[in-house]
Amino acid sequence: MVKLTPSPDRPGLHVSKPSPSEPATASAVCHCGATATAEGDAQVGALVAGWNANHGSAHGRGGAA
Repeated sequence: MVKLTPSPDRPGLHVSKPSPSEPATASAVCHCGATATAEGDAQVGALVAGWNANHGSAHGRGGAA
């Protein structure tokens, strides 16, 4: 199985929601060195919005999503 958690060697964004009744979780590592984690649907939504606006492909290097 492929490890999906981002790391400095494999930057990206990983979001998980195992079932509708469980809260979402997320972790992100950008090639610029920024890291973040979130738990709960609203917090994960905010992390994803921030990632899309400020990291990953926003840096022009085509970060993983």
